[in-house]
Amino acid sequence: MILFLVRHALTPITGTRLTGRLPGFSLSDKGRDQAEATGARLAEAPLKAIYSSPLERCIETAEAIAKHHKVSIQTVDELSEVDYGDWQGKTMKALYQSKGWKQLKARPADFRFPNGETIREAQTRGISAIEKLRAKHKDKAIVVCSHADMIRLTVAGYVGLGIDLYDRISIAPASISTLMLSDGTPRLLNVGEAGSYKELFESLKAAKPATAGGKKG
Repeated sequence: MILFLVRHALTPITGTRLTGRLPGFSLSDKGRDQAEATGARLAEAPLKAIYSSPLERCIETAEAIAKHHKVSIQTVDELSEVDYGDWQGKTMKALYQSKGWKQLKARPADFRFPNGETIREAQTRGISAIEKLRAKHKDKAIVVCSHADMIRLTVAGYVGLGIDLYDRISIAPASISTLMLSDGTPRLLNVGEAGSYKELFESLKAAKPATAGGKKG
């Protein structure tokens, strides 16, 4: 399965306040332009399914992709944002200065957000959801619209990067990261790719005999 992990585009408060799972935050004007550009970049990809976090900003980003394909959007709760608990809605400036932020950065994997979940729990549910999609869409290409931390954790999990290092992966708004998931070794094709996917799929067709379970044609 070819998995396109798409981070939602910008909202009016992206980067200034921790939105988390709070409802009611749609894309900004710039975010809508970003989403349209992402949809255009994926227009030539042979997508068979589009999945999204249930939060508005992800669904709106997924809609910009779906209009180029005869595919409906399906929401998956397990692909939602990390449950930041009491941190939701707080400014990033306030969080950076808090004791909890220092604890998070020191040992992120098992830090529990107040009345929320741990980073490890978020990764477990996210990858579990992806594995169910992989079983359903073998040898197909799909899109998952989600959130920065969830995409970081998914990429980290499949490439074997320790959870404590997940934050070293940069996932910009409206960026696309691509994984090839097979019965063999998962492969990270790109992170934050912004170019045409026509050449990518041409290269995948050429490489298919060597990557399908290690068998040569």
